[in-house]
This record gives sequence, C-alpha cells and structure tokens, in this order.
Amino acid sequence: MSTTTLRAVTHRLTTTPVEQLPAIASFLATSLSDCAELLSAPQAAKSGKSESDNTVQIHKLKTRLASLLQDRSIEGRWTAVVLVKATVEAGQWEILRGYEPIVRSLIGILAKPDPISTRKMCMITLTRIFHLTYQYPTLVREITTPHLPGFITAALNLVSVLVKLPTGSTRKPKPNTPFMETVLQVCLELVPRHPTIFRPFASQLRSLLTEILGSSSVYYPDSVMDIAEQLFASLHKCAPKDKAGAGWTEDCRSTVLSIHRAADYIFRAVKEQWESVDGSLVFTRQKYSDELADAGPDALGLPGWNGIHAGTDRIITLLRILSNFVAMPSASAVALPLGSILDITSRLTSVTAPSTEGTQSAIQANPQIGRDEREMLWSELPRIHVTCMDLLARVASVLETSTIPITQNMLEQITWVFRNEKASRNVRVASYELLRDLITLNGPAMAKQNVASLVNVLRACCHDLLPVSSDSNSQSKSQADSKSKTKNGQGTTNADSFLNPDLQKNRKAQASSQFPELENAASALLQAVLLSTPAELLPASIRTEIDRTIILVSDKDAMLASVLNPVPAIKGRAAGASILPFLVRSHADQMEVEALVRPRMPVLMTAPELDAYVEAEEQEEADEMVDDSYDAAPETADFLKAPVPAPTATKLETADQPSVHKRTYIEESTIQTPSLTTPSTQETAQKKARFGESSSSEAPRASAFVSHPAQPATQTPAAPVLPVAEDDSDGELPTVNMDSDTDSEDDEDVTMEG
Repeated sequence: MSTTTLRAVTHRLTTTPVEQLPAIASFLATSLSDCAELLSAPQAAKSGKSESDNTVQIHKLKTRLASLLQDRSIEGRWTAVVLVKATVEAGQWEILRGYEPIVRSLIGILAKPDPISTRKMCMITLTRIFHLTYQYPTLVREITTPHLPGFITAALNLVSVLVKLPTGSTRKPKPNTPFMETVLQVCLELVPRHPTIFRPFASQLRSLLTEILGSSSVYYPDSVMDIAEQLFASLHKCAPKDKAGAGWTEDCRSTVLSIHRAADYIFRAVKEQWESVDGSLVFTRQKYSDELADAGPDALGLPGWNGIHAGTDRIITLLRILSNFVAMPSASAVALPLGSILDITSRLTSVTAPSTEGTQSAIQANPQIGRDEREMLWSELPRIHVTCMDLLARVASVLETSTIPITQNMLEQITWVFRNEKASRNVRVASYELLRDLITLNGPAMAKQNVASLVNVLRACCHDLLPVSSDSNSQSKSQADSKSKTKNGQGTTNADSFLNPDLQKNRKAQASSQFPELENAASALLQAVLLSTPAELLPASIRTEIDRTIILVSDKDAMLASVLNPVPAIKGRAAGASILPFLVRSHADQMEVEALVRPRMPVLMTAPELDAYVEAEEQEEADEMVDDSYDAAPETADFLKAPVPAPTATKLETADQPSVHKRTYIEESTIQTPSLTTPSTQETAQKKARFGESSSSEAPRASAFVSHPAQPATQTPAAPVLPVAEDDSDGELPTVNMDSDTDSEDDEDVTMEG
C-alpha cells in the first residue's frame, strides 16, 4: 500500500500544473506521512524489483522537490517547502543524508520577496531539519555546521538592521515586521542544541533583545515579549563551558540590581519601611522636582524609560526575566540566589494600595511628590504584585519540598498583599494559585499559626465560588430607599426593574460566570487545603463554610477531598458530619464515587494462623477428592529401587507443615474406647471436627499437622502421654503438675490399662 501511495504522490506532483499544486499540497503531505516506513527504510535493505521501484520513486520525489524550490512561481516554491518538511519528518536520516542542496535552496528563499507565509514556513522547515540532524553527528557535520550560520544571518536580517559601531556590531529591530515572533522562536529552539554555533551571534542577539524588552515607544505583542524574555535568559548558554555558570550568576545579579533601580524611581511617592538584607545594595539618588524617568541604561543594558506606567512595565519585564532564569535549565551547576529573590519580592510587596483608613495611615507618603503620581502608583501596584507571586510560584515549582524553610516568609507576603488588594481579581487568582502550590508541597508540615493566617483567603475562595444571590429583603429595602429619595428629589427609580424583575438577577448571574479562571483557582485551593492540610488545624467554622460551599456548587473533586480527609474527633468538640450523602446525590454516576461508596476489593488474609487453617482445609478437601488408586505406591524407574514411603507419612512429614510462628507440638494419636473418653478429649475432637474430617481414619492425620498451642498436662488427664526418647532435642523441661488429685487420676489410668 505504501508503494502505491508513493507512486501516486510522485505522479500527481509531476503531472499537476504548478499553479494548482497549493490546492493539493495538504493532501500530498498527508500521503507522504503514510509512507514513513518506506521512506525511512535503509537503502541497503532494498533488494528486488519492488525495492528498486521504490528507490526510483524516492529519487523522482527528491528531484521534483529540488526543482520546485528553484521554480520561478510562488506556488511552486510554497508547495515545495511544505512537502520538504513532510518528507523529512517521514524519512528522517535516509532523506536527510542527501539534502544539502535543498537546505541551501531553503535558505535562499528567505532572501527572496516571497509571501510572508512562504518565508515563515521555510524557517519552520529549516528548524525542523536542524532538530532532526542533532542526534546524528555525521549529519551535523555535513548539514548543520556549514548551513546554520547562514540561516541565522538570513533570519536576523528579516527582523533587524545590522549597525556597525567601533565597539562592535549591534542590531536595531525593524518596525512593524511580521517575522519577529517566528525568528525569536526559531532562535529559542536552536540555542540549547547548538550553543557553539550561536556564540558569534550572542552579542547581536543581546542588543536586539534589549531594544525589544526595553522599548517604551514601540508596541510588541505579549507573545513576542514572552519569547524575547525566554531567549534573553538562555543566552548564557552560548558562553564557553567554563564560563556558563558565571554568566548565569552575573545575569541574575544584574537583573536584581535593575529591578531595585526601577523600584527606586517608582516608589519615590512613599516612604518605604523595607530594609534590604544586601549590604552592598546602593540606592539611586534622584531629584524629586524632575519628572519620573530613568535615563538608562541599567545594569542589564536596557535603555531608559519615562513615566510611571513605563516604569511599571520595566519592573514586570525584569521580574519575568528573573523568573525565566530560575525556571530554565542552565548549562552548568549554579547557585540559586534565593535570598536576593525574597529580598526583592519583600520590597515590592511591602508597598500596597490602601483599601481602608487603617492601611492608608500605615503608609507614609512622601510630601515632596504630588497626589496624582501617588494615585497612579496605587493603580499600578496590583500588576507588580501579581508578577511577584508568579516569580514565587516558579521558585516553589523548582525547589518543591525544599521551600519549607521559606514557606513562612512567602505566606506573610501573600497574606499581606491579599488583605489590602483582594478587590483586584488578578491578585486573588495569583494568590490562590501560589497558595495551592505551597499547600500541596508543604501542607502536612504547616503549623497551626500558618493555617490560621489563611482563614481570610479561604473565606474569599468560598465567596468567589458561590453565585451572586439577591436577597428579597435587600431588594425591598433598596426600593424603599429609592422611593424615599424620589420623594425628596434626590434620586430616581429604574422603571425597567419593575417591568422585568429578573433582569438584575440574570445580570448578576452572568457577571459571576464570566471569570472561570478565578473559579478554577479558588476550587483548586480548597481542594489542596482539604487534602494536604491537617484537618485538626483547620478552624471548625471555616471547615463548615468550605463544606457548605462545595456542596452548593457541587464541586466533585473538593467533595471527594473533604470525604477522604474528615474532621477527627477532638476532645470537647463534636465529631464532624461527613458530606458523603451529598457527594453521592450529586455525582452518583462517577466512577470515583462508586469506588468510594462500594469498594469491591477482596478481603486480604494476612494472619499466619489463618493462613495455616486455610492450607489445612484445602488439604482436607484434596484428600476427599482422591480415590483409592491414588494412594497406591507409584511405579518407579530402574534407578529408583528404594521403597516408596506411604503417602500418609509423606504428607505428615513434608507436605502440610503449617507456617506458624508459635512452637507446634505433635501429639501421638491413640485409639481409645468411647467409655474412656473424657470431656477434655471431646472438646479436642470437636475442635478437630471443624476442619471437615469425613471419616475417623483421617482424624489422626489431621491432628498431626494442625497447629495447636502448647497446653499444660493438666488439660488431658484421661489420655496419658507416653514418653518419647527423641523429644529431648529442644532442651526444655516438661511441665510438672504438683496437684495430688492429678497423680491419683494418673495412677487409676495406669491400673485400668494394666
């Protein structure tokens, strides 16, 4: 089938006019992916007529694609780029080993005035080729090493202009270029795999990225800024191996210093109460009479900025770069500057937007700065605090359980910001997500005071999950107030509320369902608290409120977490009620609920004595099923002339020894008359009868391998035990009974037997 498909693709690619090829390009690419087994087969293994035919078809395909890349029409080149990518992904090494001319043709297309889609697809195809050659040193030497520098130069020329200076060459970005995101993404993908080839271009890339990240006049989309921040954090990999770790440390230090410098300008409207733990940190002196601006460049090389909004953007950009330094794998082992990170986040979160009179009085304003600048700072603070929480979340994800020593510090920063800026929806989302990560990692190790500090956050979670409800009393009161204001001439009444009473309810319900991100973050935090936090440390009132909330919103995951971690019984407090009935009522069709309510796991028998009893019962059942012919001695071969022991003796000695921990004593079975049976022997016979003996002849056999505890001699006075000469191996003395009545009974038994 693959041979037929390949022949059909080659035929259509050859016979179809070039102008009509784009219409069938997607179909041809899909068909080539179906021929992956044929295209990737080694050429040496192809022998015979059919294999030689396949080789001919593959050669025709390569030749046709090479000719289409050199075609004069735009349609032909676009189709060739698409099919080259599909062919390379299907054949890999077998196709790549002869693709040097095609790679050169693809790089040449970047310099031609082809459509934007063709050049973007060409860069994607070349990146894929360089990725596939990475695992083959021969292909790296033949394709990647000679052609990747030309590809980097051609890609950078699409988005920037090379400016030669006495100190070196720099690049200035072109305005309104549509290739910026694609070029930066291509470099981000190739730098970790080929850092040595990118080393001569590191300074050009850094100059280009500093212009993009520090630009305040040209707007770049968020996707471009995100890729630029990641690429800037990965440039340290281009340094030599012995300097890669030092480069990472130096860049992190420069980023922290740049954040402090920008904060010096941004926070000049208030008097900070924060003190740095870094004694070498130098604050920037500034003139309060001048406009808020930084002439630049800073420690990281970013240009200057003007205005409080641009300064806030600069702090957010630097925090994201620092977050990428923390999260991105480094080329060598580095020391994470955790103290500097906590220091900068502590400074940025210490200044909060005032929400109450008490909070506003706690913040000391700088009288030399006007009110307008200070109010602009209050509006920009939530953005900075959200970015700080994202940075702390990256630190927690990298360190995982190693964040326990700094959990208290992080919790204090979160609760302080949340207490003053919980009106911001973005602050609530970031706080919920960071707390979820911390509780998931360090919840079982949290102290009571840490859990108690989260009460306000958990109440806000419950409020965000519950739908907005309009109280009839409040509506009537508001209507009464509006009527009174109308009479006094101080207000008006909305007539639409009388014509459509449900209008306000529908508006509130619609507004509450417009923020699924907030609801998901709140639900995830409640689930983490119920699963990871010790239930006895959570206050009873907040636990009750959480259970009521998750029941009302029918949150299955949170309800499962509540059922799996119930409130323990504490002295002086009533036992908490389980919400399992509400879970079953809401989600009776879910597999997790079915497994929780009706588990079908079999009972596990782990006691040694029970195992011995089960083995005895199985052996007795097997003895009942065998016939008399099975008890006969088996025929032996010539080399086995020794007499075969009786089956019963074999079973007594080897087959059915119980695996018990107690010492087992085997009593010799004696046949007695029914008249001499005492009550103690009757009890012993009843105990043996529960194993299912079907005949009296099997009773002695069962008594030989059933485990019994050691009994004193006084329990069986009517059945004398004859001394055995071989039983002195244990080195233990027999139990001596000093009672006189027992001796008389033994004498009577001996007399009767005589």
